[in-house]
Amino acid sequence: MAEQGLKRTKRVFINNLDLYSSHFIALFLSSSVPGASLEADGKTALKEDDELTEESDHNNKVTFEIVGTVTGKSETERPHVLEEYDQLKRGELLDKLMDCDVIVFNVTEQACEVGDASWAVTALHSNINMFDGPKIFILISSVMTWALSRLVDDNPEFPFTDEDYRTRRAHPNFKKHIDLEKLVVKMGKTKRTTFCTYVVASGLQYGMGEQAFHPFFKMSWVGKEALIPVFGGGANLSPTIHINDLASVIQNVINLMPKPCYLLAVDDSHDTMEDIVKTIAFVLGPRKTQNKPFEDAFLIPEFTQMEIDSFSANLRMEAVYVKELLSIPWVCEAGMVANMELLVEQYKHTRGLLPVRLCILGSPAVGKSSLADRICRKYRLNHVKIKDVISETIAHLEAMVCAEPDAEIRDSVAEAQKLLDTLKENMQQNEGRLDDQHLLTLMKDKLMSEPCSNQGFVLDGFPKTYEQARMLFSAEEDESEDSKSKIPPNGRSIIPDFLFSLDASDDFLKERVLNMPESVVQGTSYRYDLFLQRLATYRENNMEDVTVLNYFDELDIVPHYIEITDSDDPEYLLATEQIVQAVGPPRNYAPSSQEVAEEDRKRAEEELMQQAQTRAEVERHEAQEEEERARSWEEWCTLLEAEKDETNRLLDAESLSLRNYLMEHVMPTLTPGLLQCCNERPEEPLDFLAEYLFKNNPLNY
Repeated sequence: MAEQGLKRTKRVFINNLDLYSSHFIALFLSSSVPGASLEADGKTALKEDDELTEESDHNNKVTFEIVGTVTGKSETERPHVLEEYDQLKRGELLDKLMDCDVIVFNVTEQACEVGDASWAVTALHSNINMFDGPKIFILISSVMTWALSRLVDDNPEFPFTDEDYRTRRAHPNFKKHIDLEKLVVKMGKTKRTTFCTYVVASGLQYGMGEQAFHPFFKMSWVGKEALIPVFGGGANLSPTIHINDLASVIQNVINLMPKPCYLLAVDDSHDTMEDIVKTIAFVLGPRKTQNKPFEDAFLIPEFTQMEIDSFSANLRMEAVYVKELLSIPWVCEAGMVANMELLVEQYKHTRGLLPVRLCILGSPAVGKSSLADRICRKYRLNHVKIKDVISETIAHLEAMVCAEPDAEIRDSVAEAQKLLDTLKENMQQNEGRLDDQHLLTLMKDKLMSEPCSNQGFVLDGFPKTYEQARMLFSAEEDESEDSKSKIPPNGRSIIPDFLFSLDASDDFLKERVLNMPESVVQGTSYRYDLFLQRLATYRENNMEDVTVLNYFDELDIVPHYIEITDSDDPEYLLATEQIVQAVGPPRNYAPSSQEVAEEDRKRAEEELMQQAQTRAEVERHEAQEEEERARSWEEWCTLLEAEKDETNRLLDAESLSLRNYLMEHVMPTLTPGLLQCCNERPEEPLDFLAEYLFKNNPLNY
């Protein structure tokens, strides 16, 4: 038996509880006090992690139980939901609907739900005599069923109101939605006291992490796009409503059961799409937009067809019944543009997007930049290096100065030229370096930029001294002690959350520099003589009584000391692991499947390119060796031929005198002997010839 004073629990069915709008409507209803909308001061503010209202708040109130369908199994827990149904047959689903007091069908996110909603309201109406009590059917539809409606008195300044719903005309892709709306209204006219039906035509929903507008928020927050796109002309008026305000409308309809069966749920804004996107970009991101053809919206995979169609709506609407008949504690009554700061905070909180700010200090050549690169890739942070900040600033100023003159930005161009001249002159006077006054200004501007404020940063090797740290992070105007926090108020957004100090022995660092390739050392301070000077300066600075680490210690930021000892760990895996353990999991967007695929593709292309370069280098080296061998062989053959010619010449010269001697002294005696030997043919020719020569030797005379 129910407790005295506590009315029967109302069971509310909501479809697609795992989708954006249904999820937050269910969360709102489960955490609100049903009936609070009846009170003059009743307000139900929703935060995603709010606890359910205490039991004492439910005295004399009707409580809600949330049940509903989901689109698929997931590991996400929904403690505010009593029962979830996955892939029920229609007969089984009808039994669940018959057990509910309120049935909410949301068709604003998936067009396929139109058929299910049509079946549900028809099936419930067919079983109206079997109801064990009154039931309410609420259809959450879209204002796109008004998209082609004729203007009131042909005046674009006159808004459409709930009373005009009979003359509405739908967008071509929302004709099934308007047929469903008509069906729902018709089904509620039979026995209104038993089966009451409502159509709530919702504006484009926003807030609590965003849905349709999420790609604009994400592009602005990530900061990879220099210009946020505005599709089409952007001058069209987009009816919108905060998801909590839509949920409040649903709650009021359940509690009050107003007489009108068709209600518009839109806020009071008359913001254009261009106004909305520009405000998102200004508050959250690059502050600049670019008009693009409407068809380009289809190139962004996160947009659905229904959302893209909704972006084209041009409707001036006023929710008269919601204002006059319901008690709505509006979250964003004035719309998106007027409440963008609140929406950005909700977006960051709901999506779990928190900046991670790190500072990596250490001795020269210890590997700060390499380690910072790895951390930036893992956490998707901005790598802030002194040289990069200076070069980026100068490049930006030069681009501003070289741009075509514009009357609106003439003063900005003049200031840019002045700053550019000042920086270049200062660098010339300091041998390519900036003095602290200008350097600290550039570094502070970089750390306070939207990308660094949104995602966070890894500050690489800076500040180097206590004074630089104080000037970079401290407030210059207000050094008062009004706040108990030791962190200066003006530097709160740029002070690192984590500090890592890298170090290694001098011998280790010297050996590392000596083993660096010449291509890396060339033109840098890693030249051995310059490096020894840098290392000595670093050791001297850290032997002083007041160091940069002392400044962070004053802010209660405890440094994490990491010793680099392994020269066989070029990827800094051990140091990376230590940093990850200290920082925790990323607080950023996980890479999407497309980004993962793109990253894998780039990595594969880089590997193939590296392999191709290696093969080309090997082939070039082999070709050079082959050419060298051919050239050497040719030279050897030439030398050999010349040597042969010289040998033959010497032999010919030496044999000339011998031939003359033989012709003069030997052949005259030998020739007759050979002729006589041929004539006589002795048995031993050699003996015969020897005897002949002995007898006829001219020397015997």
